[in-house]
Amino acid sequence: MLDLKDVYFFVQVVDRGGFTAAGESLRVPKSTLSHRVRELEDSLGVRLINRTSRQFGMTDVGAEFYQYALQLLHSADSAEEFVRQRLHEPSGTIRITTAVEIAQFALRDVIPTFLNRYPKVRIVEIATDRLVDMVAEGFDLALRGHVASLQNSTLVQRGIASVPWYLFASPEYLRKAGDVTEPEALSSHSTLANDRHGADLWRLKGPAGREVEVPIEPRFLSNNMIALKEAACANLGVAALPGYMCLEEIEAGRLYQILPGWMAADARMSALIPYRNGLLPAVRSLVDFLAVEVPKVTAFTPRLASE
Repeated sequence: MLDLKDVYFFVQVVDRGGFTAAGESLRVPKSTLSHRVRELEDSLGVRLINRTSRQFGMTDVGAEFYQYALQLLHSADSAEEFVRQRLHEPSGTIRITTAVEIAQFALRDVIPTFLNRYPKVRIVEIATDRLVDMVAEGFDLALRGHVASLQNSTLVQRGIASVPWYLFASPEYLRKAGDVTEPEALSSHSTLANDRHGADLWRLKGPAGREVEVPIEPRFLSNNMIALKEAACANLGVAALPGYMCLEEIEAGRLYQILPGWMAADARMSALIPYRNGLLPAVRSLVDFLAVEVPKVTAFTPRLASE
C-alpha cells in the first residue's frame, strides 16, 4: 500500500523541478524529501527520478506514474472535502431501525419533517420487531421501546420520550361486559395482552403510588400492538396499549380509556447509537430532533375519574 504522503512529496518535487526548490517551498529539508521519494521508489520497485548533481528528470515510468499520482491526490482531496463538509452540515445517509409500531405511529410525521429541514440527508428506515445487531448490520441509530432498563452494552443510549401504557376497551364491549371500576375486576374480563410482557399478569400503578397485580388469562395474545388495538376496537376485551397509539380511536369513539389514573406500564423510548466518538452531524441532528419532537407525539393526557 502506497504512502499518500510519499506520493504528495513526489508530485511536489516534480512540479518544482527538483528537491531543492520543493524543499524551500514546503519548508521541508531536502534530505527528507529525497528519503521519502526513495521510500516510494522502493515500495514500487522502480526508479521514478534520475538524480544527478547537474540535471533533474523523471524516468519513463516516473512520467507515467506522475499522471496517476495527480489523480490519486485529487481523489484524496475530494474525499477529504466530502468528509469535512459532512462534519459541518448534516448530509448523507442515516440507517435507522425500529419496531413497526414506533415507525408507524411515533415517526410517521417526525421523519418527513426532519427530511424537509435537512434536504441533504437521506434516511433508510428498517421497521422490524427483530432485535438487530446494529454494528454487524450497519445501522447508525436504533429506536427501542422498553419497560425495564436496557441491558448494558457498548451501545450509547439516550432517552427520547416517555411512553406510558393505559387500559382501553371499546364502548360496545363495556356496554355488554360492564364498566371496570376497580383493577381487581379485570380478572373477570376478557383481556388482550402483549406476549413480550404482561402475558399472565398486569402490574398496574395507580393514584398515590398504589400498585396492584392483576392475574389475567388473555383471550388474545400477540406481539403486535396494532393487532391488539384492532382486537379491542372489535369488542374483544380490554387491552393494555401505549396511550398515544390510541388517540385517533378515542377521538373516533372506537376506544374508551378505562380505570382513569391507572397506568399499565411506565414505558420509555430510547435511542441507541453504536459509537460515541466520530458521530456524524446528520445522526446527531436526528437524535436531537427526535428528543424534542417525539415526546410531543407520545404525550397522552389520561381522562380524570370524574369525567
